[in-house]
Amino acid sequence: MLKSKRNALIGATLIGAFFATNAYAETTLNALFMAQAAYSEADVRAMTEAFAKTNPDVKVNLEFVPYEGLHDKTVLAQGSGGGYDVVLFDVIWPAEYASNKVLVDVSSRVTDDMKKNVLPGAWTTVQYDGAYYGMPWILDTKYLFYNKEILEKAGIKTPPKTWDELAEQAKTIKDKGLLATPIAWSWSQAEAAICDYTTLVSAYGGDFLKDGKPDFQTGGGLDALKYMVSSYSSGISNPNSKEFLEEDVRKVFENGEAAFALNWTYMYNLANAGKDSKVAGKVGVVPAPGVAGKSEVSAVNGSMGLGITATSKHPDEAWKYITFMTSQAVQNQYAKLSLPIWASSYEDPAVSKDQEELIGAAKQSLAAMYPRPTTPKYQELSVALQQAIQEALLGQTSPEDALKTAAENSGL
Repeated sequence: MLKSKRNALIGATLIGAFFATNAYAETTLNALFMAQAAYSEADVRAMTEAFAKTNPDVKVNLEFVPYEGLHDKTVLAQGSGGGYDVVLFDVIWPAEYASNKVLVDVSSRVTDDMKKNVLPGAWTTVQYDGAYYGMPWILDTKYLFYNKEILEKAGIKTPPKTWDELAEQAKTIKDKGLLATPIAWSWSQAEAAICDYTTLVSAYGGDFLKDGKPDFQTGGGLDALKYMVSSYSSGISNPNSKEFLEEDVRKVFENGEAAFALNWTYMYNLANAGKDSKVAGKVGVVPAPGVAGKSEVSAVNGSMGLGITATSKHPDEAWKYITFMTSQAVQNQYAKLSLPIWASSYEDPAVSKDQEELIGAAKQSLAAMYPRPTTPKYQELSVALQQAIQEALLGQTSPEDALKTAAENSGL
């Protein structure tokens, strides 16, 4: 009898332990991020650790890949039936991800307060066909950075307001022997080049598509590529620009080897206050220039969002993590690397402190952000344009023929 009572007690204890363990079972999320620009890997890890402190029942495994691998990694993981719960995605992918059911429609999760308090332009990052596929996270465009000391030595009083002025000022700097190649661009055969090209397309008033068909091979789209080729062939642009990504541009600029550079928000504080920067305290930033008679400034929508994958088994926990990462408190804390998506953040002195110049440029640039084409076939179109830009820069074909071929190979 005693033995049977003891066995019953042991059994009850084991059952109780089983239920106790499962009551506090840890949910594991797998999240995919970008190891490039905006927030650094260390920043994302720090944000995630802060999330873990208030959500001890959720563990987040982080994976980082270069931007160039982000799309394929996401799609391939979905194809295998698993992989990630939360993924970072570019503004150019919602059309494809929605059409192919890569991301979950989270429209029912987006509250009225979120809609009201997030900047209207930020929402375009995660929307397609009237639905929301995540929360905007990185609100970004490319700005024109300049070295104040070099411009002063060249006798240039104000940074350029048009792209023609940029070329003229770069030539002045080159002719005075201050720098051999004053401008640095990210024109590698990658999406980076499309972002620079889009900035110029917006300045020249061009269109990527018209009635669903390519239209970049004429008008402003053609003018944009002609400008790139002229800047490259004239010798005012760093010849290695054709191989540069954004981080290469940052390093060249921080080393004092460029008077001008087109790059994302994150470069401002790293170049102007970073301990490894040789130009700290000398960095100026303005909106990317315009074209006389066509535009005052130019800007590409380079924003990114966080979404829940269609294969996630933990969508509620994934959304909790996403809303933490995109929260105003977290964004304000890390505003030196990516400007917040929240409208009222720009009234917070802590957000603008030491980056008033950047905030001033952002007010113009963020309002002028020009989209890359919204199409489920964006990847195919982008690859065709990347090749066209490379061939034109290298003089293998004319801008006209390069873009005509790109239009034919765009899949549209």
